[in-house]
Amino acid sequence: MEADHYRALMRHQAGAVTVIAAGASGRRSGITATAFSSLSDEPPAILACVSLKSSVHAVIRESGTFSVNILASDQQDVAERFSGKTGLKGEDRFVGSAWLNLATGAPILEGALASLDCRLSEQHVFATHSIFIGIVLGGQFRAEAQPLLYFRNDYWDLGTR
Repeated sequence: MEADHYRALMRHQAGAVTVIAAGASGRRSGITATAFSSLSDEPPAILACVSLKSSVHAVIRESGTFSVNILASDQQDVAERFSGKTGLKGEDRFVGSAWLNLATGAPILEGALASLDCRLSEQHVFATHSIFIGIVLGGQFRAEAQPLLYFRNDYWDLGTR
């Protein structure tokens, strides 16, 4: 199957929009991603799939930490900044939003629907991506917020359902 056809098929799976971020202030990097999943609650663990070519890939490997920030419906601008469509890179993607640090020091987006602060436990390479397994050491959430979803190549808001 050709990659374009596969991507067209996968656009029919609605997914939570996340920003995967890593690095210390001044050297931060991050991407918008939907390839993220809960893995275990004993220990609390997630998996995140990141392209080998992505700038955040090297930062996760070097720092051994990363965050997964699940975006709320009012954070589409953040998704667009980190998607690469705006042309911003590295530290410039973080401008315009408030960021903090929890246990690992990875960048945590204030006001995200939920943020998970992770220590890198394992990395598995498959073709063009790494599957990073992170042990969740901390996090926070905004209970009243609605999720930002990605479906059919566009952002969706569940509204007040």
